[in-house]
Amino acid sequence: MNPRSEPLLWLQLIAIGAIPLELLALVLLLARADPGPFPALERLLVWGLGALAPALLLWRRPADCCSLLLVQVPLGARSASQRSLAAAQEALPARLLMVSGAAALLPLLWTLDSHAALAGALSPLGNGNRLVSLLLAALLLALLLWQWQQLVQSFWLLSRPPGALAGQPPLSSERLASERLSLGIPLLLLEPLDLDRATRESPPAPPAAAAARSAVGEPVAVEPEQGAADEQGDDLDQEVG
Repeated sequence: MNPRSEPLLWLQLIAIGAIPLELLALVLLLARADPGPFPALERLLVWGLGALAPALLLWRRPADCCSLLLVQVPLGARSASQRSLAAAQEALPARLLMVSGAAALLPLLWTLDSHAALAGALSPLGNGNRLVSLLLAALLLALLLWQWQQLVQSFWLLSRPPGALAGQPPLSSERLASERLSLGIPLLLLEPLDLDRATRESPPAPPAAAAARSAVGEPVAVEPEQGAADEQGDDLDQEVG
């Protein structure tokens, strides 16, 4: 049971490129909204709504490793290896990294909101309402936290040795529904990756290389010229006679 054969874990690594784009969208969203009289309180409220509350939820129910937010693998169609991967999500290091990501969103939001006015000329939005911008920013923070947890979980599971999940009991469908946060339409069905195919199927050597190898590395037997020696012997006998 190799975690690296699960394609969903590799697909979740797309968050490496998606997170910077979402941070840029957050800057452009806050760029054209003038801060109110209490910007510090606004930032704390947005962080509590978009990061702290989702972090508490994800601590109790981690993001399902078989969910890509919009689509997911149906609970009844999951294999034993996928259920074992879901059971391995309860590792404490991965959960602590999720909490650290939620805590890091507060100074990040503070910095981005403080300097968002510098990107006002680049923002495609008009002079928007501050309340609407803050609510949309809270949604972006929740999305960032979801992707951060899935990214951390993917790195954690992909770094496990092939036999690490052998003794991990798979979760039942009832526990998956109650202990994991599975979002998305249950339409995703992907075949596991065959990582051993390259080692099993080695390509045959090309004819030119085989000929060169036989010419250089393998000795070639040369037949003795027995027939020519016999003919010369007969000629000598006739001359003597």
